[in-house]
Amino acid sequence: MGRATITMKQSAADNPAAGKSAVLVRQLSSWQKLWNNTFLRKTLIIVLLAVAWEVYGQLLDNPLLFPTLSDTVRSFIDSIGSGILLDRAWTSIKVLLIGYVIGITLAGVITVLAISTRIGTDFLEVMTAMFNPLPAIALLPLALIWFGLGTTSIVFVLLHSVVWVVALNTQAGFLAVSHTLRMVGRNYELRGLRYVAKILIPAAFPSILTGLKIGWAFAWRTLIAAELVFGVASGKGGLGWYIFENRNLLDIPAVFAGLLTVIIIGLIVENFVFRLIEKRTVRRWGMQS
Repeated sequence: MGRATITMKQSAADNPAAGKSAVLVRQLSSWQKLWNNTFLRKTLIIVLLAVAWEVYGQLLDNPLLFPTLSDTVRSFIDSIGSGILLDRAWTSIKVLLIGYVIGITLAGVITVLAISTRIGTDFLEVMTAMFNPLPAIALLPLALIWFGLGTTSIVFVLLHSVVWVVALNTQAGFLAVSHTLRMVGRNYELRGLRYVAKILIPAAFPSILTGLKIGWAFAWRTLIAAELVFGVASGKGGLGWYIFENRNLLDIPAVFAGLLTVIIIGLIVENFVFRLIEKRTVRRWGMQS
């Protein structure tokens, strides 16, 4: 936004052409233009946090307790150069995507059943009341007994962390759809899945998107915690195992490099993937400013 515009009605005593409007234009300064840029404001916050990290590490002067940002970045670059960090990150992301996609699919099926039938509604309410408060990582011992040491066990706990939060947000969005929109769908004789796809999902998409974001965050931290507990999946360790290994070796900068990788992936997904979806959907549809 390069300028601010103010419209004022002038009285007949001040202006013979009464009823006309005068437009006053105030140019914004360069600083105001920069401050209005959301990306720059967020970048500034990250830079300030990075500076605080470096200063605190330098003052503490104990690499085994809290390495500096510069030491962490050097370890990060070395691990990227050797390929080990990229390999571990890709291993984690593959497992995460499997659990996330299956979880979203199950949540969608459960929610459609919940809004279509009374027994479906009762089922969703009972299951979410029982399992949503239960930490996903608490199911890991059972998953290891049932499925053994491998990807299936991790996917199982990821499903638990994704399904209920996505289903709850989706159901809340569906229930918040106005009666007018529902009547429009009925007037066009939309039924079943066509009614859900053309009326309910577009109208409830802000709530659905919120559920997808929360589900992604829950799945991501559940995955890292699961890998920290038993490490490898299908013979290969992910980021959690990378952190655990380096902790045992007392290579604390490498531990922080693993944590930094988790943070970077989270920032990329939030600010590029979900932000793009938001721009193409709820903002384009006028649901958000």
